[in-house]
Amino acid sequence: MDIKACIFDLDGVIVDTAVYHYKAWKRLANEMGFDFTEQQNEQLKGVSRMASLDLILGWGNITHKTPEEKEHLAGQKNEWYTQMISQMTPAEILPGAREFVQSCRDAGLKTAIGSASKNTPTILNKLQLTSLFDAVIDGNSVSKPKPDPEVFLKGAGAVGIAPAACVVFEDAIAGIEAAINGGMKAIGIGSADTLTQANMVVSGLDKMTLNMLEDL
Repeated sequence: MDIKACIFDLDGVIVDTAVYHYKAWKRLANEMGFDFTEQQNEQLKGVSRMASLDLILGWGNITHKTPEEKEHLAGQKNEWYTQMISQMTPAEILPGAREFVQSCRDAGLKTAIGSASKNTPTILNKLQLTSLFDAVIDGNSVSKPKPDPEVFLKGAGAVGIAPAACVVFEDAIAGIEAAINGGMKAIGIGSADTLTQANMVVSGLDKMTLNMLEDL
């Protein structure tokens, strides 16, 4: 097997926190007097907090917020989101995720998390998964968003494996592009119609096996 390390995005691969982002943004919108749909919410996936806020304010036709007011609103949303994820339990781990990561470790592969979320340590702790990863690179240690490969290159460096011997598991188009930009293989989690640049696509880690890594 040429692959020596597996790097996992967190949200949408190991756990689905999108519902909490949606609830927190929805509460913010409601308190400003408007609402938005789950279809609109799809546009926020993989988008930074401030860019998401700009989209939401646009949907509500709110055009008069100062930079300071926007910072306050984004901070309020994050506070509500943080309160919600602090209640998470291991029951929220996506099907097959714990088992597949464990099988990678049992096979001698290095494992790492590469996520833009600054709440990654909290989430891993609540899910009782921290010990399953040799390295955790998150939004606190990177400055460039995906599709820049910084988060995955730092992950490879942290586990001491060359990028060409790493495979990234991602559910977002920008994440797949980031892996490829970093010279790594990319396995998409989701729909093959969407994640067209991935080397392979599965619907979830419950459909993934070590043998499939050999086909990359």
